[in-house]
Amino acid sequence: MENEKICSSCGLRLGKNDGMTFFQCPECGEAEIGRCPQCRDQSVTYTCPKCGFTGP
Repeated sequence: MENEKICSSCGLRLGKNDGMTFFQCPECGEAEIGRCPQCRDQSVTYTCPKCGFTGP
């Protein structure tokens, strides 16, 4: 699916009500970052697809 939400760290497809979170990149503010509960809990890094910013 084109509008499918995925975790920016592990690539897991994110469904509704599974503890996921979404936010704009803190560096460029253009890309949406998605995080699954496991990656959030374990502080797995993510990389912005637009600007390359890496964060926990």
